[in-house]
Amino acid sequence: MSRLDEQGFNTRAIHAGQEPDPATGAVIPPVHLTTTYKQDGVGGLRGGYEYSRSGNPTRDALHEALASLEEGVRALAFASGLAAEDTLLRTVCRSGDHVVLGGDAYGGTFRLISRVLSEWGLEYTPVPLDDPDAVRAAMRPTTRAIWCETPSNPLLNITDIARTAEIAHEAGALLVVDNTFASPYLQRPLTLGADVVVHSTTKYLGGHSDVVGGALVTSDADLGERLAYNHNAMGAVASPFDSWLVLRSLKTLGVRVDRHCANAARIAEFLLDHPAVASVLYPGLPDHPGHAVAASQMSGFGGMVSFRLRDGEDAALKVCERTKLFTLAESLGGVESLIEHPGRMTHASAAGSPLEVPADLVRLSVGIEDVEDLLVDLEQALS
Repeated sequence: MSRLDEQGFNTRAIHAGQEPDPATGAVIPPVHLTTTYKQDGVGGLRGGYEYSRSGNPTRDALHEALASLEEGVRALAFASGLAAEDTLLRTVCRSGDHVVLGGDAYGGTFRLISRVLSEWGLEYTPVPLDDPDAVRAAMRPTTRAIWCETPSNPLLNITDIARTAEIAHEAGALLVVDNTFASPYLQRPLTLGADVVVHSTTKYLGGHSDVVGGALVTSDADLGERLAYNHNAMGAVASPFDSWLVLRSLKTLGVRVDRHCANAARIAEFLLDHPAVASVLYPGLPDHPGHAVAASQMSGFGGMVSFRLRDGEDAALKVCERTKLFTLAESLGGVESLIEHPGRMTHASAAGSPLEVPADLVRLSVGIEDVEDLLVDLEQALS
């Protein structure tokens, strides 16, 4: 184990893969905006690089940083979160194989599996992953993976990662955990038994709403090699500049997420007491059904809050339209606060399916503004 591996999370977020440039001494790693590399004779690769789809020093620096933060052995950065998911599924599954999918998965994941990969022959079963009996009942001889989000998007359900890993491994399947909502600062699924972690680096890892990207991190070196082969062969790799933007943001991940968590907790308590609100979905609340599990596997409860309106869908739409500091927009995890209506926006692709979300649901991505200003904004929108 290297000295860096023994250091704390925030130290590794600043230094893993990001030491000063040996050529110039630049404190920030350079952006290697090149497509190809000079060879010292045919097949003589200087530094091991030949073409930037196959390898790029800036992207490799991000790989090293992500592997360190998730405590995995191999990380790969992609052009989007869905590109990462597609590469993973087509690496571990074949036509006729089966995936157990969380019953409230992200709409884009559901669309990829149900409308794209299903035509390729992939089968799936949506189940509530907080019910181990339901998960076991859904497993088949052809099940290759359990696909889990915890906290889930947008219902903030919590899955016991260690217990679900046991179910997957008993059946010879992988446990895949989408760790986008928590980030590795709050939760490290590989240390709890998961085989692969998925990220939309667009969200908390990027943190500034200026980059689209995805990542896979695994604790299995052999699987890492297979994923790396397809990373190059399928080609949906992160660009050098996008990789640099995520590297920049990792340095402040811890301090940003601390503020996201603190603000979200205040807002959840405020919503809980508001007469217009029927229920609040936030794992930091003691009466949340997944609170105890979340407290055992997370170091904080995150910056995402969802809530349902007593007066139904029309009221939810009006709240989304009335906020001023909360910007009506898709995505999440940036420093600015966002509000959306999942049923008509991020999860519209799940309409009419078992994963359809409630029409009266509003999702907040709580930013790092002064929380009193955010509370005033929500009060006027709800009133």
